[in-house]
Amino acid sequence: MGEPNAMGERQLPIEWPPVGRGAKARNFTDEHLLMTCRILNTMQKKTLIDQARPHYEENQILELDHAIDFATKAHTGQKRKSGEAYITHPLSVASTLIDWGMDIDTILAAVLHDTVEDTDTKLDQIETLFGRDVAFLVDGVTKVSQARAGMQDLANYLPQTKDNLSKLLIAVGQDVRVIIIKLADRLHNLSTLQHMPKEKQVKIARESLEVFAPMADRLGMGRVRMQIEELAFYYLDPSEFKRLEGLMRKRLGKSTRKLGQVRTDVEVELKKQGIIAEVNGRVKSIYSLGKKLKKVDGNIDDIYDLMALRVVVKTKEDCYRVLGLLHAMYQPMISRIKDYIAIPKPNGYQSLHTTVITPTKQIVEFQIRTDEMHEFAERGLAASFHYHEQKNSKDYTKKKASSTLPSHMQWITQLQEIASRLRDNEDISEAQLNIDLFGNRIFVYSPKGDIYNLPEGALPLDFAYLVHTDIARHAYSFRVNGNIHSFDKPLHNGDVVEVVTRKLSQPKQAWQDLVTTTHSRSKLRMQLKQLGVIESLTGAANIIRQKTLRKKPKS
Repeated sequence: MGEPNAMGERQLPIEWPPVGRGAKARNFTDEHLLMTCRILNTMQKKTLIDQARPHYEENQILELDHAIDFATKAHTGQKRKSGEAYITHPLSVASTLIDWGMDIDTILAAVLHDTVEDTDTKLDQIETLFGRDVAFLVDGVTKVSQARAGMQDLANYLPQTKDNLSKLLIAVGQDVRVIIIKLADRLHNLSTLQHMPKEKQVKIARESLEVFAPMADRLGMGRVRMQIEELAFYYLDPSEFKRLEGLMRKRLGKSTRKLGQVRTDVEVELKKQGIIAEVNGRVKSIYSLGKKLKKVDGNIDDIYDLMALRVVVKTKEDCYRVLGLLHAMYQPMISRIKDYIAIPKPNGYQSLHTTVITPTKQIVEFQIRTDEMHEFAERGLAASFHYHEQKNSKDYTKKKASSTLPSHMQWITQLQEIASRLRDNEDISEAQLNIDLFGNRIFVYSPKGDIYNLPEGALPLDFAYLVHTDIARHAYSFRVNGNIHSFDKPLHNGDVVEVVTRKLSQPKQAWQDLVTTTHSRSKLRMQLKQLGVIESLTGAANIIRQKTLRKKPKS
């Protein structure tokens, strides 16, 4: 697919011209047009197969060939707003997923992802021809689309009905590959958004910025988040995009040559020290530049990471060696040294960041990471999927969403709890869902060094319930970073949390105001019910509510 251009947009394997203009061009009974479409479809099929061949086994390539033929036939007669045959869309989505290194089932599901929703194809046909896992993924993508159709709140991505919301949560929770397919789908739709009416462009762009970009960030897919943000921002505020682009171009013209010399000097010094490394430049995205300018009152001179140098090495030890080398070569800005290797960002991002001042008074930011860290920073969770992954059990999809996920991705399985509660007709507030789906995350540690992932603003009891319900039940007090910590004081990223327990301590009514996550709220509610507290609470609440209603004047 190639690298993203200045707008963060991936280039398609083949530049597809629109298939004619006007009423005649849109009539697929025209024999000449049908022949043209078949030629183009054959070309794109060949391109996709050629792209896939180095990464998959021959029998998997045959499956892909079969899936392309099946989807092409199913979508016959359908066209996109650009005038292209509809099949160009699922094939482009599949191409992106190959580029991301996804497994073959994901690629097959991408090719077939719109057949059940947009054609007469039945899900059992997909399962019969391509297997249970592929059908499961296609069904998941379809459910996410159905949930979006009933969306009530654009910013929170909340569907109107519990049934639709349950579909969304189940699809996401059971197999994270559903989200990854949707991200590739959205990225291609954004790259062809120029063919949509203006009103539709703005709607899709805003949804992308407020929903899909945070999704990509939660999955650690930094490059994808940047691409979505750039394209969405371009359609939401094209004049501001062009202004910032011009500002960026003007500034880079002054700095590129000097930065090239710094890069050369660093490469020479790394070679002297025997450190194998690759040094590349990184330019801040237009959208990120706009956000940063708002924080510095519009003064671009106060933005030090407009351009940065990235040093990719083989081992974690080499990361720290490079950091020491850079600080020996240049004057470091102490306040801008960040160790995201020891304490990763909530989405799993790891890297060392340092900003230095060169002898020519140029300010340069460096990012230092291993190959593995760089792969994750670029592709996030998608980097954990392998082209020839072996499936050791029939519970593959469930395992992929739970035990094999890194700790900072465990929020995905927590979505299943919400879906279960929805099926039981329990009330879930929009605020709770916003935290679970899109809220910022923090890492906190047990005294033994175990990592726990919580939403930003979580309280000590949330940590205790995440560790174990029995530990939370007997919580007496908390120590954070060695100091006594009150029940109502939020935790912060990197905190070391110790739960002090006493056998006679029991959950209290007041604790209901001292938990923030759906998990801890659910467990606490169960414990209070066992203690006979929850019924009296409910009864008292109903009495108060009835009194309030009686006092209200009639309108």
